Amino acid sequence: MQRIVARCWEDEAFKERLLADPAATLAAEGVQVPEGVTINVAVDSEDVRTLVIPLRQPVELGDAQLQSAVAGAPYMGACGPIVYPWAVRYVPV
Repeated sequence: MQRIVARCWEDEAFKERLLADPAATLAAEGVQVPEGVTINVAVDSEDVRTLVIPLRQPVELGDAQLQSAVAGAPYMGACGPIVYPWAVRYVPV
């Protein structure tokens, strides 16, 4: 997704296509959108920021992860990194 955001910053026509038809534009970029899933695209401005609360995925721990949790070790599980929009440094072009 970082590549998609960077392209939007560099290419206004691409950003407009993404806003008009997110699923088709992402598919053209090799991003698989599951059937029946709707993609919403929001554009932040100077005075409006978007906070996205990701869908909480149920996590099933295996025996090794449960043993680590009981021993006090942190679980490093299935969740990938979350990119918060306000953590991305904006560099005007």
